Order: sequence, then structure tokens, then C-alpha cells
Amino acid sequence: MPRRPTPAQFVLGVFTVVAATVALLAATGAEGVVEVAVAVGFALALGTLVTVLSVRAAAGRAEPPAAGHGYARQR
Repeated sequence: MPRRPTPAQFVLGVFTVVAATVALLAATGAEGVVEVAVAVGFALALGTLVTVLSVRAAAGRAEPPAAGHGYARQR
């Protein structure tokens, strides 16, 4: 079941999109509509990737311990 990003993860993704867009536009000097659209599209893909990876990383940390190791606590 897919997990939804927390507000902090969503803000991280939005910040990544904005920062990447500003950096790409400043570095490339894009002026045309197509050039700007490509830079914004790349920044959106990067922000989406950052959000997905942060959700997966958080899900990996939230996993319960393996069931086979609980015997030590039962004694």
C-alpha cells in the first residue's frame, strides 16, 4: 500500500523543485519557452524523486523489528 508523504516531506519536495528551478535557470540562462519548460520539468522530476525517496527512507526506519528476535524479551 503506497504511503502518503508527511507535510515535512512534501515541503522538502517543493523546496527542491523551487531551488532546482532557480539554479537551472540561472546556470543555463534559458530564455525561450521550451528551454524554461525543460528546466522546470527536470526540476519537477527531481523534486518528485526526492519526495519518493524520503517517504521510502522513513518507511524503512519505521519497520518493526524482526519477529524472530522477540524471544529474549519474553523471559
